[in-house]
Amino acid sequence: MKIAIMGAMPEEIAPILEKVGEYKTTKYAKNTYYEATYKGVELVIAYSKIGKVFSALTATVMIEHFGAEKLLFSGVAGAISDELKIGHLIVATKLSQHDLDITIFGHAHGFVPEGSVYIDADRQMIELGKEVASDMGKTLKEGIIATGDQFVANEDRKNWINETFSADALEMEGASVAVVCDALNVPFFILRAISDSADMDANFSFDEFLDSSAKESAEFIIKMVDKIVD
Repeated sequence: MKIAIMGAMPEEIAPILEKVGEYKTTKYAKNTYYEATYKGVELVIAYSKIGKVFSALTATVMIEHFGAEKLLFSGVAGAISDELKIGHLIVATKLSQHDLDITIFGHAHGFVPEGSVYIDADRQMIELGKEVASDMGKTLKEGIIATGDQFVANEDRKNWINETFSADALEMEGASVAVVCDALNVPFFILRAISDSADMDANFSFDEFLDSSAKESAEFIIKMVDKIVD
């Protein structure tokens, strides 16, 4: 089995690379991929760079070029739900693209013909995630994650995304990864640690909590791999 582990930024995969130890570096399609063996399972690890296009490209390469059979995404997100605070963990049950808009043609926000507003994450992997959270003594919230090519730091936009998509958190990569995995029949798991509240103070919060949130999320992902191996 080969498992893909993704983040959007170097900070989001650095703790994972530290945990796996030795790895092979491969340059491909203007990105860097790290291949390692962990407990007898092959891993391919990469950060995509920020945004939907880069994350879709990276996910596709990991599946089609490197042969990944499952994909785990570790990273940070902004909270929309009042229940989510900095440091909390959320796993996506489904994901949507909040900036996809062809409503002028009578479609719902986030919808394109022959597509859907939401992509469902893999239920079995979500259940494994809940086991990991229990083992770690952590609370893992399940919820809807909205993705867009915008760093949202505006209360009105945040509220609109909440009302339109019933979203609990937002970020810039998850839904595009979900579209790729769904199209290629690869089970996926999107974990986010809350680094900010997606409001007017987002820049300050993001800078302050990125490293700690990324480390927590990465530790969780490694324990997910442990569960899959077992």
